[in-house]
Order: sequence, then C-alpha cells, then structure tokens
Amino acid sequence: MSQDDPHTLVSTDWLARHLSDPDLRILDGSWYLPDAGRDPRAEYDVAHIPGARFADLSDLSDSRSDLPHMAPPPEKFMSRMRALGVGDGHQVVIYDGLGLFSAARFWWLFRLMGKTDVAVLDGGLPKWRAEGHPVDDLPPAIRDRHMTARKQNQLVRDVTQVAAAAKLGDHEIVDARGASRFRGDDPEPRQGLRAGHIPGSKNLPFRAVLNDDGTMRGTDDLRAAFAQAGVDLGRPVITTCGSGVTAAILSLALERIGHGDHALYDGSWAEWGMYSDLAVVTGDR
Repeated sequence: MSQDDPHTLVSTDWLARHLSDPDLRILDGSWYLPDAGRDPRAEYDVAHIPGARFADLSDLSDSRSDLPHMAPPPEKFMSRMRALGVGDGHQVVIYDGLGLFSAARFWWLFRLMGKTDVAVLDGGLPKWRAEGHPVDDLPPAIRDRHMTARKQNQLVRDVTQVAAAAKLGDHEIVDARGASRFRGDDPEPRQGLRAGHIPGSKNLPFRAVLNDDGTMRGTDDLRAAFAQAGVDLGRPVITTCGSGVTAAILSLALERIGHGDHALYDGSWAEWGMYSDLAVVTGDR
C-alpha cells in the first residue's frame, strides 16, 4: 500500500478514517473518453462517496479556448469551487470512476491554482466500493465558502515553451500516451491531428505507473518506470499526453517520488499535432 500523503495520494482506509472530518471536502472528478459511453454525472447521481460533490471537468475549463478542457482562469476556478462549498482551509480528496484517471487532472488544477491541501484517492471509487465502504445517492448540503487562488505559472507550459525545450534539449518531455500513438502507428482519436510525438520526447504510458487495480505503484517502482523510459530525473520534466489529462498522472507520480521540478503541457498533442510548422517524429525516438 502506498504511504498516505494528503498533498498527493491517500488510501481508501485513510479516507474512511477521515470521512467525518469537518474540513474535509470530497470531489467526484470522474471523466471518461467519449468512446467509453459513460455519463459521469448520471453515475454520480446513482452512487457516490458520502458527502462527495460532483466536479465537471468540461465546466472547469477555459471556455475561450478551442482546445479540450484547458485550465480555466483563476477567477473561474474560484467561482466553481465556491459553488461546490470548497474553500480555503479545506483538505480536498478527489476520486474518479476508473481508479486513477481524471482525478489526477483535478489534483494538478488545484496545484496550479496554489492549493496544496489536495490528494487523489488511490484506486478511486472502484476500490472504495470493492472494499465495502458506503456509497450514497443523496446530494450533499453545500454552503458557499470563500476561496482564493493564485496561479502557479511554473507548473504549466505552453506550446512556445515546449518547442523551445524540445529544441534546446534542456528538459525531459515525457509523453503519457500509449506506445502505438507515440510511435505514430495508430491514428489520433481527435480528428485532424498528425500522428507521432514531440521531437526528443520519451514515452511513459500512464498505465505503466499504475497497478492492475488502478492504484499508483510504489515509489521504487515509479522511479524504475521513469528510468526504463529513459527519463533523466536530474533534469526538469514536462509531462504531455493527448489533451492534458493523463499527463497529470505522470505529474502526480513525479511528485510522489519527490521530483518537484515538473510542469504540464496543457495543450498537449491536441495542440502540437494540429500545427504543420511544428516538427513531428514517428517511431520509438
């Protein structure tokens, strides 16, 4: 079992012990790829961890951007969190319906907004239910709470910064997509995107940092996974993926092993793959 850390990852046992804490706020951050055929809000309405509030990833995004679920401005983040009754001084725990998937994106969003008292539930709702912990179908009582946010610009990279990092080779760019997409063997699910990867980037599919039950691997195994992917952890790291969701799983893994010098490329391949003037590499390297 991974060591509980309320700033990164907590176990189902930890959450069960703290479920009645007055300053605990639980968020259901479930989000699924369109081809999954699942409705996260409908599933939340049927069964969720007691007291959990539903956080909509599509709503908690920058509506001004044509790219999928880009990080919102701090003002929008604060507004949405206040409406969910999440404020300053709260310990936040986020889970999802796949074990450990979209919850990591919410964790990164909180960190981006300067909030560090936030953790992902290791194994998420599937593990919680498999262990016989209670679920509920009742909406929680919510009172608006004051929240402040201050964007931590060092945790995010834009396309210009990533292009410079790729050219200079002074960062490790780590891609969380599956190997076949990284190599360019499979077409991208988002229409109009080229296949391949950012020059100089390394491939560490997000599933390689997870166990079969959707929990995150231990710290020794995480270090080994990055090493096997050829990632030099002596350098700063930029994580990327298809649209900025699974990249956050790698960001969480880096934080777990104490590698704090990391940032996420928010546009990810949804942005890089559509610009014909940006170089694309196919194959393993």
